[in-house]
Amino acid sequence: MLSQYVEERYASDLIAAQGGPLGYLLKDRVADVAEFLASVQRIAEGATVLDPEVVAQLLTRRNRDDRMLRLTERERTVLALIAEGKSNQAIAGLLFLSEASVEKHITSIFQKLGFDPDESGNRRVLAALAHIENTGGTTPPTGQTGVAR
Repeated sequence: MLSQYVEERYASDLIAAQGGPLGYLLKDRVADVAEFLASVQRIAEGATVLDPEVVAQLLTRRNRDDRMLRLTERERTVLALIAEGKSNQAIAGLLFLSEASVEKHITSIFQKLGFDPDESGNRRVLAALAHIENTGGTTPPTGQTGVAR
């Protein structure tokens, strides 16, 4: 979906109903053509891409998620990178890990957050939303996730 405005109801419905890749991008971000094309490419490759403003709107009424306390520091780092829209391959490169290690961390994150496999396939999005909700919608400063930005 490419929209001029954030419609919380549409975004929620899109995430809940979608069983595969999805995207909710805002038109005012199209000015950065490279970023827009990269987002469209990630969606075409099966990823879920939500504009940060969409995510912020979805989280305005939620409370702090204490499930995050179950995560190890490395899992929180991986989750922060997921919330930034990074692929497993990109996370592996940034953290100097194998993709298999990243996948193990992600599986552990899903288990600890209580996201069982289901047909919607949006556990990654739900985990990212939980992270953003827990951090108040802010991105940690450089070095807080162990990654230079």
